[in-house]
Amino acid sequence: MDMITPEPRPCWIAGSPEQGASTIVVTHPFDGSEVATVAVPGPEQVERAVAAAVRVAGEFRRSPAHVRAAALDHVSRRIAERADELAEVITAENGKPLKWADAEVRRAVSVFRIAAEEARKFSGGELQRLDTDPSGDGRLAMTRRVPRGPVLGIAPFNFPLNLVAHKVAPSLAVGAPIIIKPAPRTPLSALILGEILAETDLPEGAFSVLPLGNAETSALVADPRLPVVSFTGSGPVGWSLADAAPRKHVVLELGGNAAAVVLRDWPDIEGAAHRIATFGNYQAGQSCIAVQRVIVDSAVADEFVPALLEAVEAQRTGDPYDTEVDVGPVVDEAAAERIVAWVDEAVASGAKLLTGGARAGATVQPTLLTDVPVTAKAWSEEIFGPVLAVSIVDGVDAAFAAVNDSAYGLQAGVFTRDVHIAFYAATELEVGGVIIGDVPSFRADQMTYGGVKGSGVGREGVLAAMTDLTEERVTVFTGIDL
Repeated sequence: MDMITPEPRPCWIAGSPEQGASTIVVTHPFDGSEVATVAVPGPEQVERAVAAAVRVAGEFRRSPAHVRAAALDHVSRRIAERADELAEVITAENGKPLKWADAEVRRAVSVFRIAAEEARKFSGGELQRLDTDPSGDGRLAMTRRVPRGPVLGIAPFNFPLNLVAHKVAPSLAVGAPIIIKPAPRTPLSALILGEILAETDLPEGAFSVLPLGNAETSALVADPRLPVVSFTGSGPVGWSLADAAPRKHVVLELGGNAAAVVLRDWPDIEGAAHRIATFGNYQAGQSCIAVQRVIVDSAVADEFVPALLEAVEAQRTGDPYDTEVDVGPVVDEAAAERIVAWVDEAVASGAKLLTGGARAGATVQPTLLTDVPVTAKAWSEEIFGPVLAVSIVDGVDAAFAAVNDSAYGLQAGVFTRDVHIAFYAATELEVGGVIIGDVPSFRADQMTYGGVKGSGVGREGVLAAMTDLTEERVTVFTGIDL
């Protein structure tokens, strides 16, 4: 599929395509080949996008639910119709294997469908009688939720379509204009989404897609006309954005070093090993909930570790357009160099390298470590690469303590069939989500999603995000005969 066009791919300013003041070149992570050239808007265009979002905010907030729902339904259908094209674009700009790109497109279809469904029924309000005290006689309160205002959505490179969808769909569902800022490495999926949004009857200014650099994005974060900032990306960048906008409503979906716990009662050790190997290496490990730490009860370690090694070594690397390939490149060679350096540091500190540990260009071999010191970066930090680190512990309490001994807390997976342990895990594990009987990498797009500690603040998932993007207001009616 030839993605190079005679003119740069246009950005979207208040719903209209425009060429920019400059350009960026998008390259394929696997071989560095040029994929496309993209228009980068200048200051005057960015100003028009912001001004249009502010201007349309009141009209869009008051728009009928069926209008917003119809637009979201249209986007869902069109993504499905262009699924093959979008999957190839994701693979081209991001480098993830085509089978994972296909899965991402299917999820984006669901996100917009779910948002359309929620838009039709979202109110977030209730009636409350106030005559529980004499001063409230004849009074009734009605609460409802309204958008906080225009949204700045900043998306990462690792899911260039679906994590953009998780910014755009909830915003449009509640009637909040959104300015989406895709990652500079992976803007193409977001720009195609702009094409699809432009086919709807959304009002001018309801959306813009601005492929900007860091300096220009910082100016948008500071702009008081954009009261909501929704950011997904690295911890240092996310916290710096929050510090730069202390009076804004900021949603941060940051990093993790997700743990999978395998306990002695789990009946299918080989199956657990396969799931952990798959979801430690899917997206080349470039997912905030990819398995990184593997915590295994000593009672099953002798069976589990060899099974995990076999499953890791079965992961195929290579050209991500090959449908048989499981693990593609990471985002660039610099990231690959860092990942291998962290593996080398762990080995130098006493860890055992069972397989992998090398790279070819930006492709890192699926890697398995054991006996990793807790101070090594491969254990304590988010490696964001296809690396699994195994720790063997004695019993449930030791396993859960190991999970919690982390600066992050996004999701954890616990392989157990014991319902008492499952509820104990839900209570004791310091994470935003606990997945029982599977890896921490499971996410359904309608479910509440987000972390604690260094993994961020706020929640996504379509309905959770719609609630987070709105604020509660109350109206009191007087002289009501209750």
